[in-house]
Amino acid sequence: MASSTASTLSWSSSSWLQSFGGNTNEAPKISDPRTTFLILAQKKAKKTRAIILKEDVPQLGTKGQLLNVKAGFYRNYLFPMGKAQLVTPVILKEMKMEEERIEAEKRRVKEEAQQLALIFETVGAFKVKRKGGKGKQIFGSVTAQDLVDIIKAQLQRDVDKRIVSLPEIRETGEYVAELKLHPEVTARVKVNVYAN
Repeated sequence: MASSTASTLSWSSSSWLQSFGGNTNEAPKISDPRTTFLILAQKKAKKTRAIILKEDVPQLGTKGQLLNVKAGFYRNYLFPMGKAQLVTPVILKEMKMEEERIEAEKRRVKEEAQQLALIFETVGAFKVKRKGGKGKQIFGSVTAQDLVDIIKAQLQRDVDKRIVSLPEIRETGEYVAELKLHPEVTARVKVNVYAN
């Protein structure tokens, strides 16, 4: 009984193909090659958004940083809270202009520091008078504030005493002080200490 059912099914499927003009032994012929359809498996599309952060977001990024985040995270959290905005060509252009302005300002500050360092180093030595003691000893010591006051008097330049690095000076002689004018520029100046 089972064999007769299988033969009936095979006969009905072959007759069905023949009724539509097909032959079970031949591949279907396509009259126009332009009507060929190609079906590919599709991956689920990842929905992300390119954003720029308006403020620091813990465990995500810092203000001004460009990121790709999931669309839902942007739509439901970052945008309503005002923490981010979508990146547009106008915003990218503005960011580029701002970066160029900042870089130009950094170069200008560094060049000014280099010019100031050149002035300090070509002065020669700054002279400091102290009351003398026995031999080379002086009363008190020479501090960063003393050097700042001398620079102000001789060169009319205001220098912050926090950028001055001096060795311990307790006797007469010639010393070298360092002025850190910029993270990349340090001026070395001579300090002559003598007793009066």
